[in-house]
Amino acid sequence: MAELAPHELRVLVAVAETGGFSAAAARLGLTQSAVSHSVRGSEAKVGAVLFERGRTGASPTPAGERAVGLARRILRLYEVLGAEVRGAGRDAGDAVGGVLRIAAFRSAALHLLPPALERLTARHPGIRPEVRVVRELGAGTAGEVAAGRADLGIATLNGTGPAARDGGAAGLLTGVLREEAYALVHPAGHPDPKALPLLDWDENCGSYTRDWWRAQDWIPRATVKAEDDAMVLTMVGRGLGMAILPELSLREASDAVDITGLGPSGPVRRVGYVTTPESASTLAVRALIRELRSERD
Repeated sequence: MAELAPHELRVLVAVAETGGFSAAAARLGLTQSAVSHSVRGSEAKVGAVLFERGRTGASPTPAGERAVGLARRILRLYEVLGAEVRGAGRDAGDAVGGVLRIAAFRSAALHLLPPALERLTARHPGIRPEVRVVRELGAGTAGEVAAGRADLGIATLNGTGPAARDGGAAGLLTGVLREEAYALVHPAGHPDPKALPLLDWDENCGSYTRDWWRAQDWIPRATVKAEDDAMVLTMVGRGLGMAILPELSLREASDAVDITGLGPSGPVRRVGYVTTPESASTLAVRALIRELRSERD
């Protein structure tokens, strides 16, 4: 199969991100016919239709989604190549530089990343972290990495979670950073917290421990779905119900709530990093992983 040149990869990414050939042409400073010709040439080279064309624009086919994700990852390597080469032979603190793109779910971005990034930038002042908060729904943070929009993601790694499902399909690398138990959270001093309604939110990783959840006859169906774990904690503190939350979420708990452990058989989630094989070898990503692991230690 003929190889796609960097300019062809940029065209694929631009069409996917702008939603059409005309918009992509405007972004790249090309004519629409040049963009159309480039896409047709790329499709001929890979042997697959990459975009569905319509009156309202162009959208990637499943093959196109995969091609665009790989295109972003390849173009990202071109970006970091210069920094990696210039850093060779320098002192360790000066060898790493450039933008480091990180995707993380809310509680990890709030509690897990800051101390690691503080140490990272102190040791490597040339690194410029860019953190995006991504909900752990659908493809989650692993999907951001697979699509080439992040160099590293902080994800939940349990067997049926987004990172395990989409990471395996995309050939991503993962590593566990911490294991944290869930706990029962209820209004402080409540005499019978298990009698309260269950509060939950869509991102809750209870879906990764369904066997445990199904075996608990005292857990009712959630009657209230909040936007995120912080909102759940606030509502519990107001006496509106109970919740089952992991340790990172509980770092924001106030005196208005009590926390009760669920015992040794209670559910546990694994939180870890997700990256691509090519990013895993870069100096910046390796340095961040070291800092995240030292947080665990």
